[in-house]
Amino acid sequence: MHTEHHSWFSNRLDREMGVNVYGHFGAPVLVFPTSGGDEHEYAQRGMVDAVAHLIEAGRIKLFCVNSNNQDSWYAQAHPRHRSYKQAMYDRYVIDEVVPFLRDHCRTPDIAITTTGCSFGAYHAVNSLLKHPDVFRRCIAQSGVYDLRCFMDGDYDDNFYFNNPIDYMANLRDPWFLEHLSGCEIHLVTGHGPWEDSTTSRQLAAAIRGCGVTVHLDDWGSDGGHDWPFWRKQIGVYLGKI
Repeated sequence: MHTEHHSWFSNRLDREMGVNVYGHFGAPVLVFPTSGGDEHEYAQRGMVDAVAHLIEAGRIKLFCVNSNNQDSWYAQAHPRHRSYKQAMYDRYVIDEVVPFLRDHCRTPDIAITTTGCSFGAYHAVNSLLKHPDVFRRCIAQSGVYDLRCFMDGDYDDNFYFNNPIDYMANLRDPWFLEHLSGCEIHLVTGHGPWEDSTTSRQLAAAIRGCGVTVHLDDWGSDGGHDWPFWRKQIGVYLGKI
């Protein structure tokens, strides 16, 4: 399998950020890690192996990015510092990762799929909902989409515009609604071990309330909150691209 590692210093995040690329050709998939993960996590947890046949066949190409969670939501800092750092991470993805991905694929307007597990699912969903002109498909596995618990009771605009439960409940902008109507959104959940589908169901209801189609995929007992469940699921979804 063709594999590359890239990194550069992001002035937005004030740190070196890495991207691992798996594959030589295919539909690009932007992969976000879990809360404590980095660009190597997806491979280390067997997720790359789970879709290796699709990568080697040139059907998909994975771009696995690092997270900023320890400097944002998990930081020992003022809540508004956390929400600001998340806003900067969003800009890092759009202004730095997306141009890199498009250049790597030699296609300036290529449709991009986002995916992630647990906290990575939050980033995958948030990225698509905020930028539906850039991202066209989302596969969010076992995510949490209401982050109020990270704000210690505080609230500001940066938080609102990065908390999907909130901004989707109030979305009326025709531009966003038109672009979102052309996206494919999968919120993957179930009632297996350690899985809590509460915010998946809440977000699905908020999205549907805007008149936008969303797939709330309940895997039942196979919808658990752990890597063996996610490995089984991801091959099914990416195999349909």
